[in-house]
Amino acid sequence: MDLQRIKILALMAALTVAIVLSATPVRAERVKDLASVSGVRTNQLVGYGIVVGLDGTGDQTSQAPFTIQSIKNMLAQFGITVPPESNPQLKNVAAVTVHAELPPFSKPGQTIDVSVSSIGNAGSLRGGTLLLAPLRGADGEVYAMAQGSLIVSGFGVSGRDGSRIAVNVPSGGRIPGGATVEREVRSSFATAPTVTLNLNSPDFTTATRLAEGINRMLGTGTAAAIDAVSVQVLAPADPSQRIAYVSTLEQLEIKPGEAPARVIINSRTGTVVIGSNVRVLPAAVSHGSLSVTITERTEVSQPNAFAAGQTVEVPRSEIEIDQPKARMFKFEAGVNLDAIVDAVNRVGAAPGDLVAILEALKQAGALRAELIVI
Repeated sequence: MDLQRIKILALMAALTVAIVLSATPVRAERVKDLASVSGVRTNQLVGYGIVVGLDGTGDQTSQAPFTIQSIKNMLAQFGITVPPESNPQLKNVAAVTVHAELPPFSKPGQTIDVSVSSIGNAGSLRGGTLLLAPLRGADGEVYAMAQGSLIVSGFGVSGRDGSRIAVNVPSGGRIPGGATVEREVRSSFATAPTVTLNLNSPDFTTATRLAEGINRMLGTGTAAAIDAVSVQVLAPADPSQRIAYVSTLEQLEIKPGEAPARVIINSRTGTVVIGSNVRVLPAAVSHGSLSVTITERTEVSQPNAFAAGQTVEVPRSEIEIDQPKARMFKFEAGVNLDAIVDAVNRVGAAPGDLVAILEALKQAGALRAELIVI
């Protein structure tokens, strides 16, 4: 083997080592941060209620008749009969919707936070108190009862001339611990023979690595990937052992699969997010903008004293065209995110220009990424 060939082989070996060392390592993450246990979920609750005690900022009953109907129904339950033909003008009452999230494994007697929002034309809920309101689930059953004083962060002030100033939103508030759980949501977590882990982001590579990591820790055949989201794991039948078992699974660390190459463009705000795996094929880009400014002015033509003319207004238009020099830059084969950012910064492209460049690269087939416009 001659000396030249030895040098070439040594250079190739050095390049290989450099590539391996420069590769960005994928950090291991806990299963607790990557997946959730199937069946362990929150449940949405919603209800209808009445807020009383407002300082004249309640619903205008002429425009919100359901508020009066609710008051009449409530008073009837307490043995107070309101004549059908009467139409009381209440200013301190507002009809509201009440909604909350019921955490998993919530037991009767526990309290949860609730949010209250006006559904009429009440100006503000500040200082109001929510009367007892049932909260129902999607199945129509009552799972909690809500009541209490509202905490409203916003306020509004209005004048007689119709002017109004509002800070934040005064027509909504919260009641910390304002609902008491009355019914437990049944779950198959303690009775199913297996525990299913659902990935937060579907990925075949991550699901495979999760199943392999569990099998290495607990033995072959313990876990199996069902699809890109779910991994099924055998679990002990004893509920107390199952809790400790799931706790152990959550602390397991695995290396998730790399995110797909994507470019996210928000068309409303001009925000552009480029993923780390985005690659560009060889391409040359030149991008410039042409701006035309038209200024309209009116001048006065004043004749001299002996010209026997008339003073008139003469319109004058000024047109200015500005076309900056478009600089061309070149993408080499397989450039990464750093090279893309550097090239765009060198030409000083604005977010709108960057969107146009990325769309043109995609149309040319040079952008190896999924272009998503939201």
